Amino acid sequence: MICNLLSIEVRSVEEARKAIDVGVDAINVQWRVAGGHVIGQDPTFLVRLLLVISLYSEPDWELSGYLRDLIRKTRTLSDNSIWDWSCSSISRKENLKAILDEKVAALQVYWGECMEELVLEAHFSFLVKSRFSSYNVCNQLGGNCPQCLPQQKGAYVGYGSCYHLVNAWLRCSDWPRDTPQTVQQHPFLPKQFHHPIHASSHHHNSLTFRPSTNHLIQSLCKKGRLKQAIEALSDEPNPTQRTYELLILCCAQQNSLSHALTVHRHLVNEGFDQDPFLATKLINMYEELDSVDYAQQVFDKITDRTIYVWNALLRALTLAGRSKEVFNRYREMNWVGIRSDRFTYTYVLKACVASEALGWLLKRGKEIHAQILRHGYETHVHNMTTLLDMYARFGCVSYASCVFNQIPVKNVVSWSAMTACYAKNGKAFEALELFREMMVEAHDVVPNSVTMVSVLQACAALAALEQGKLIHAYVLRKGLDSILPVMNALVTMYARCGKLELGKRVFDRINKRDVVSWNSLISSYGIHGLGTKAIQTFKDMISQGIPPSPISFVSILGACSHAGLIEEGKSLFQSMIKLHGIYPSVEHYACMVDILGRANRLDEAAKVIEDMRIEPGKDVWGSLLGACRIHCNVELAERASKRLFELEPTNAGNYVLLADIYAEAKMWDEVKRVQKLLEDRGLQKVSGRSWIEIRRKIYSFTSVEEFSPQIEQVHALLQEISMEMKKNGYVPATEVVLYDIGEEEKEQIVLGHSEKLAVAFGLINSSRGETIRITKNLRLCKDCHSVTKFVSKFANREILVRDVNRFHHFRDGVCSCGDYW
Repeated sequence: MICNLLSIEVRSVEEARKAIDVGVDAINVQWRVAGGHVIGQDPTFLVRLLLVISLYSEPDWELSGYLRDLIRKTRTLSDNSIWDWSCSSISRKENLKAILDEKVAALQVYWGECMEELVLEAHFSFLVKSRFSSYNVCNQLGGNCPQCLPQQKGAYVGYGSCYHLVNAWLRCSDWPRDTPQTVQQHPFLPKQFHHPIHASSHHHNSLTFRPSTNHLIQSLCKKGRLKQAIEALSDEPNPTQRTYELLILCCAQQNSLSHALTVHRHLVNEGFDQDPFLATKLINMYEELDSVDYAQQVFDKITDRTIYVWNALLRALTLAGRSKEVFNRYREMNWVGIRSDRFTYTYVLKACVASEALGWLLKRGKEIHAQILRHGYETHVHNMTTLLDMYARFGCVSYASCVFNQIPVKNVVSWSAMTACYAKNGKAFEALELFREMMVEAHDVVPNSVTMVSVLQACAALAALEQGKLIHAYVLRKGLDSILPVMNALVTMYARCGKLELGKRVFDRINKRDVVSWNSLISSYGIHGLGTKAIQTFKDMISQGIPPSPISFVSILGACSHAGLIEEGKSLFQSMIKLHGIYPSVEHYACMVDILGRANRLDEAAKVIEDMRIEPGKDVWGSLLGACRIHCNVELAERASKRLFELEPTNAGNYVLLADIYAEAKMWDEVKRVQKLLEDRGLQKVSGRSWIEIRRKIYSFTSVEEFSPQIEQVHALLQEISMEMKKNGYVPATEVVLYDIGEEEKEQIVLGHSEKLAVAFGLINSSRGETIRITKNLRLCKDCHSVTKFVSKFANREILVRDVNRFHHFRDGVCSCGDYW
């Protein structure tokens, strides 16, 4: 409204009065809404309004009352600096100056006291005499600056548009220094007046004031000229809050800590260090500059700590990963009686997952959850979504689900967060079900790119190719194929659904690939056992100027492990520090132990662990125990399991692996001892589960379930297959059964493994020649591997099985892993 008002040309008393009325109403509205702070945001609009009114209206005693009220109102809102509308507000033409001299003199005669207030108390004298009067606008109004107003040489300049010329002048890169051109007088201006005040030089000399440079500093900041802005700050005796706000913002945008400290020092010297608004801005600036200690100093020195100042500090500490300090400050905040708002809860909840997921942080998160409920913030979707995400990152899926169900009005963020929670915590089936529910029931919610990434991850986890294709079609229809994370997820989805060639095709269509894109393709080759292609892709990435990340090495070392490329893996591991300056983490050492362990070079693997400069974690010892399971090395298995029982006392998988090793070594007493350990600690073995997609519907099978789809037909077919295999020399691998029972009972247990049930179900319900795709949550056992090879030849089918480690392509009785898995 104000901008439109200032652009009009008032040519009559009626128009002037209307302009004043609109201007005063706008001032009143902004004063009420902003609580008295609007003038600190942009004080110049009031002076511009007065210029429009005074320079385009005929002298009228009635108007003086309106103008006087306006002047007095503005004087109550701010100090005299509001009238320092700067030397930069008017084009400094000599003939303009003369006209302004006469206009001001005439107005003073006709408007009397009102104009005296304006001239004497409002620092309006810069219109009469200014040290910048020799400057012109954008190189004499005919410069080449494309941002300036299109003025031609000799064109007249209306007084009402003078401030437009100033804005154009400020957008130019240099101060104009040339001699001004002649500017014609506006045809609507009144004839020149001759008045004693104009002829008197005494009056002019007595009203010489130094113009304000606040507007100049702010303009320089907006153009990113921080250094010049700080230099101009030294010449400004009365910098405003808005000036410091823009300086602080500019320092953060240009990532300049040295300039930030200079601005901070100026701010303190001018007495603004106790301003809560600027303190909040300073804290945010130091957070963006990774200088949280300075942010804490700002906080410690301010006495008026509003909730906004507290929130700024909590946010800064959270983003810096200082969870312990966040909760210390939060406790202090509660102690002094500052009540939390929805932003406070958001920052404190994010602090629970900002650092490594520790148990005490989950406890703090639950305490915040209780406070949210106690203070009635459970209806705020933002707080509840952040709470949901906190539980998801700790793997507390049931808690996250409860929070999600309590959100009264869910938005796309809350739906996406819950979908991601399921997808990232081994609940891919539930993730797809939730997505279907969102599409059917939440008509006003449109999935975004974040939603699509989570759904594609779920499709990849279940090898649900048909579902993934539908999602891909939706991505194309909604134009989300230009978003890089979505395309990266598509590459992974197709590869994990067994369609590696489609994943490569998507990869080739990505215009600007990042390191995540390359990592997706490298890991895709790796899980398919194509180690040589993975290494070549890794080299292509480097040749295109994209430096590898730590995850790149996890992917390429994993590919070497699956393909049995021992020497290549060792060479890549050594290149991490030598060529790329990346120090190996626990994950990289775990990959090296896996590479050597799978190749039955267990002594070398143990030596790698001994030579580690960091503490071996559960991943390293888990890789060693897995290798001992493959090669039945009891001694090393006992050593590895001892450390794992200390690091992961509640992980039943480690106990089962050790029991498997004892069972294969016929050490039944030790098997019983480990089983008793499981019972005493209340742990249960993770049941094997397999999934298969038939006609865009996903079916799940477990070995202990008696109500699986078509279970009787499935068991009958498996019995037939088993008998046919025995005729061809098949001997069931019953050593995987941990119970000391008869062979026939062991054979029945082995025959009921979930992967065999899924294969039989696929044979019954799929068309002849159709590929069967199965996903399993555990490592494929030796007997299931042998049976699936036979079925692929017996039924003339291609069968793709993805276990927890890699893909197995079964065709004509041969597996792509070469029995190396």
